[in-house]
Amino acid sequence: MRKKLLLGLWFSLLLFAISYLFWQNEYKYSLPTPVPQNYHAIALGSKVDLKCCITDQRPVFIHFFNPDCPCSRFNVPHVSGLIKKYGDRINFKIVVLNKEKTFTIEEIQKKFDAKIPVYFDEQIAKNCGVFSTPQAVLVDAYQNLYYRGNYNKTRYCTNADSNYAQQAIDSLLSHTNTPSFDALALQAYGCSLPKCTK
Repeated sequence: MRKKLLLGLWFSLLLFAISYLFWQNEYKYSLPTPVPQNYHAIALGSKVDLKCCITDQRPVFIHFFNPDCPCSRFNVPHVSGLIKKYGDRINFKIVVLNKEKTFTIEEIQKKFDAKIPVYFDEQIAKNCGVFSTPQAVLVDAYQNLYYRGNYNKTRYCTNADSNYAQQAIDSLLSHTNTPSFDALALQAYGCSLPKCTK
């Protein structure tokens, strides 16, 4: 009887541990990021203050990134691919949002295999209405917010049909109407700011 009780207790503990790990590493990142109480929404089409990082007349793509956020780490190869594919037509920037650790510009550039500007300025996120990582922001040549949202509906950015950020870039570059995106594209998922935790 005692052996059965210990075995039942052991299985219960194992089930709890597996459930906890699933919650910590998978399920909580599939839920929308809670909107902060003091959040100031920035509507698509609004002028965005990007004095910090406007260098020419090309559209600007800002990748909001936290090296400690699992969701941010999963899409590094996808963002690197966008930089390589569109870097001659789009002005790419990375904004690192992490209050717990310091990272160098070189470390971040190495992660993305790209010599593009890297900023550590939380104000850029506020100006763009970003409150989680990873997030993509695309601003047209007139500094109007063209797109703010997710890269893909899958964590590893492997679903070609939902490459939202790439669809926004293609639409802007081809001068067609802004594509209509579903809630998965425009609702924030990932690690919440300011501490970039979920």
